[in-house]
Amino acid sequence: MEPITGKPYKPTTQGKNERFHQTLFRYLDKQPLAESLAELQAQVDAFDVIYNTERPHQGLPGRVTPQAAWNASAKAEAPRPTREQLIRPNVAPPQPLPVPRDLSDDTIVKTLASTGSFYLDKVQYKVDQRRGFQQVLVITDGNKPGDKITVTDLQGEILIEHTRPAPGITYVGNGHPRGPRQDR
Repeated sequence: MEPITGKPYKPTTQGKNERFHQTLFRYLDKQPLAESLAELQAQVDAFDVIYNTERPHQGLPGRVTPQAAWNASAKAEAPRPTREQLIRPNVAPPQPLPVPRDLSDDTIVKTLASTGSFYLDKVQYKVDQRRGFQQVLVITDGNKPGDKITVTDLQGEILIEHTRPAPGITYVGNGHPRGPRQDR
């Protein structure tokens, strides 16, 4: 099991747990004040026994105890992955296309990250996640803020154009909202 947190003010999935805490606190309020952590733990353990084995539960059919319902239900085995699911297939990375040889001085070849982005002068530029791991040509007009940066595929199709950001900016998005693309 793994502890998780829920959204604030959205107790719809936490209602049962919150109701359980209310029942526990009411029980503890009727007990003598615990003088140590061990004594408090003993009171909580006693509550667990009463709650699970003695007290009928309103939410269970026939108002049985939680332990009786647990004992009456069939147990499923934990899912176990097959050997084939555990072994990753040997997938060769895509072969890069030949890079044009006659590139001008203001053009460099970059390989996009899995997220479809690349770094240039410590700034991350977003292109398109669907183009992850592809090689692109980055054509720059200069190194000053406001200078144009054009990104094309190896065939010369323009993928995106950016302007160099002001100093201190470390990320330039592609103008699309975050998350999966909504193709229509």
